[in-house]
Amino acid sequence: MGSLHTRDPELAAMLDAEVRQQNSTLAMIASASIADPSVLAVGGAALSNVTAEGYPGARYHPGAQQFDQVEDLAVRRAKQLFGAQYANVQPHSCSSANLAVLAALLKPGDTFLGLGLDAGGHLTHGSRASVSGRHYNALSYGLDASGRIDFDRLGDLVLEHRPQLLIAGASAYPRTVDFARFRAIADTVGAYLLADISHIAGLVAAGYHPSPVDVAHLTTTSTYKQLGGPRGGLILSGQDHMAPGPDGRTPLSRLMQRAVFPQSQGTPSPASIAAKARAFAVAAEPAFGETARLIVLNARALAAELSALGHRVLTGGTDNHMVLIDTMNVGLTGVVAERALEECGILANRNRIPGDTKPPLVTSGLRLGTNILAQRGMGPERMRDCARLLHTVLSGTRPRTDTEYLTDPALVALVREEVRWLCARHPLSIDTTAGVPVDLIGVGT
Repeated sequence: MGSLHTRDPELAAMLDAEVRQQNSTLAMIASASIADPSVLAVGGAALSNVTAEGYPGARYHPGAQQFDQVEDLAVRRAKQLFGAQYANVQPHSCSSANLAVLAALLKPGDTFLGLGLDAGGHLTHGSRASVSGRHYNALSYGLDASGRIDFDRLGDLVLEHRPQLLIAGASAYPRTVDFARFRAIADTVGAYLLADISHIAGLVAAGYHPSPVDVAHLTTTSTYKQLGGPRGGLILSGQDHMAPGPDGRTPLSRLMQRAVFPQSQGTPSPASIAAKARAFAVAAEPAFGETARLIVLNARALAAELSALGHRVLTGGTDNHMVLIDTMNVGLTGVVAERALEECGILANRNRIPGDTKPPLVTSGLRLGTNILAQRGMGPERMRDCARLLHTVLSGTRPRTDTEYLTDPALVALVREEVRWLCARHPLSIDTTAGVPVDLIGVGT
């Protein structure tokens, strides 16, 4: 048996190219982080060969002794990291986790409230494009004139519609989420509260955002957006883990076990769960806390710099890792801004903003994030460089249509060179051959 380069040079070349691209690209994707090489290595472990439906000690297949220990370890580490009393590490994504919670707590046609998509909510919070918006009576709450969650209107909606469930959390909301206020509103009608912290899980774990674990009945998150883990999801519960479910008898923790398996998933991904265990351990280290601190400081600095350069920053700033800007303020649609930046080696994604009149594939906004910038070791002083590069590209892009544009090749070359220099000064901790984590080089040869 030879190396991947020998046995499959076509694939090896693609993976090598991906590593080179990540190392030389200024990624400001708010929904992404960089996994520690040890996490990547564990994600490729031989546990992938194990098939083991069920939970530790109650599998439906033999040969899961080691996997039982790994899953128990992942559960223990997740509970410790978030101060939870219950954790389910099997969901394949936060979307899977959210849908499992909905299926466990609601009957088809039941009412729940989530933040509207244009206001920064997620598809699984009730969008008609999702199962969540088709199988249930999904209603939306929104934002006030300042771009903050409109709690007064939310309280009125809850009293009017008396939902069985209220979802707190967002995909594009740059301010602190007041989970305690959400819980108080949910309690007025006896509704369950689900907190989706996918975007802010790292800040919650490090103490830079209030935790909902002992406030909400249930908390869900992805394990990759800010935790530096593998693609996957997580369900947590704190002091309400033994609260009764809709039947008045079954504890929420037991309901969640059934909701994931067998109700919504079959076989878990053993190697991914092992990678989650490793990621939770990394997130508990002091270095992760320092990165979380930089994430918040960088986002505030980036927002301030962009505002000073004349860009319209939504809500006037940020409390977390995310900065939202109105690209129409500089005459560009979100998709044109995204594509022009990518051409120059900068990654940020188009995003709908409140009052958006453009379709979802076009949009009027851009979402920026500082997770990876902080993981590179960049501090607030570097945000001036990042903001300047963003401004140079956006101000130097001429729109032709909502999706087409012109940029000066000389400007593109200049910005790409500056991006490469900045990335080289702050390298990622990726050391790979053919896209395979350094820990695995030589394994299987």
